[in-house]
Amino acid sequence: MRLSDYFNRWVILGALGIAALLLVVTLILIGLTSPRTAPDVGFVPADLTMIPAPTNTVLAPPTPTLDPNVTPTLAEGVIGLGAYVQITGTGGDGLRLRSGAGLGSEQAFLGFDEEVFLVSDGPQVADGYTWWYLVAPYDETRAGWAAADFLTVVPSP
Repeated sequence: MRLSDYFNRWVILGALGIAALLLVVTLILIGLTSPRTAPDVGFVPADLTMIPAPTNTVLAPPTPTLDPNVTPTLAEGVIGLGAYVQITGTGGDGLRLRSGAGLGSEQAFLGFDEEVFLVSDGPQVADGYTWWYLVAPYDETRAGWAAADFLTVVPSP
């Protein structure tokens, strides 16, 4: 047999076809498996914030602010807003708590010795007495103005 019998036209075309098919499959696999690169976004300018130079300003002293949730501390034995007081010195007759500060105001109710109240307003001076607005901590309907002469500060319950 001759070598030309093995390399005829159909064998060569078949070999070239298989080679072309392998080449196409290889290119497809390389394209599918290669990592994707992000496109170049280019230069991105940064934001710039201008801060003005400091100026000479007059520094005023800070104004203190009061926290509404904090009850101010009173000196011991001093009647003031938020203090608890007890009726004393009436000789068992009780103390007339009034609708307004002063002896001319209408009597709201009668408070008894050793009854405890919370001071919620005042002081107001009228008819020679210093008056404080008292509210019973257990019953807000028991409230009125009382003369300080018959009140003693007690610790909060």
